Amino acid sequence: MAEAVAGAGIDVSDLPAVNAALNGVSAILLAVGFYFIRRGQRRRHRAFMLAAFGTSTLFLISYLVYHAGAGSVSFQGQGWVRPLYFLILFTHVVLAAIIVPLALVTLVWAGRGRFSRHRRIARWTLPVWWYVSVTGVLVYLMLYHLFPST
Repeated sequence: MAEAVAGAGIDVSDLPAVNAALNGVSAILLAVGFYFIRRGQRRRHRAFMLAAFGTSTLFLISYLVYHAGAGSVSFQGQGWVRPLYFLILFTHVVLAAIIVPLALVTLVWAGRGRFSRHRRIARWTLPVWWYVSVTGVLVYLMLYHLFPST
């Protein structure tokens, strides 16, 4: 698993940490973007939301590259944490599939200047996207640090 990713000097085995970092950065960018729109600072809001979208896109590419080479990793935790992990993972995966088209539609409405539609869908997009980003970090921590495979 020591293959370098596209000559970037990153081993494929490093990608889970990269993915978690990208998810964490995305969550922060989303929160800051929300902060700015609540204060009427549209240009800053737009910049942070586009940065969050870019970061999430990089995450998705990195995630696909990793899993194409590494497959899946089994969760090793036992007891009460096992159903908790799978609950978090299940909701994360389902909402991650939903957030891709939801985020795209939200961005398209904003890009077309259809702000009433953008606001209506963004009320759903933001919390789902934020949840997916945060739970992505939690899944990583649980899988690779709290209960790593041996």
